[in-house]
Amino acid sequence: MTPQEFGLFLITILVSASGQFFLKAGALKLGKVTASNLVSHVLNIVMTPELLAGLVCYGLGAIAYILLLTRVKLSVVAPAAALMYIFSVSLGYFAFHEPIPANRILGLGFIICGVILVVWQR
Repeated sequence: MTPQEFGLFLITILVSASGQFFLKAGALKLGKVTASNLVSHVLNIVMTPELLAGLVCYGLGAIAYILLLTRVKLSVVAPAAALMYIFSVSLGYFAFHEPIPANRILGLGFIICGVILVVWQR
């Protein structure tokens, strides 16, 4: 990847991870969904700013990803996009105080190693 392509890749990952953050924050604001409040929760999605921001971020991330696919092979970009899991777990830990058990850390390490092997060029 060229520096410009790598920058677009980082934008794609960061905007998509931001979308996950906002969707989680909005979901926490809504509360748990049950059979009795399902309809009101679906209607409240469009009224919750965090959820709207999350959807906008996902849309922008998709646009950036499409632009990236015009420049970089799918066989490289798609596996590299797995790095979003690293950002998601980090956001869960730092923003929402979710624990990270050892087996998840090991799994994230495997993801990082896999991405390095996929994008490595001789």
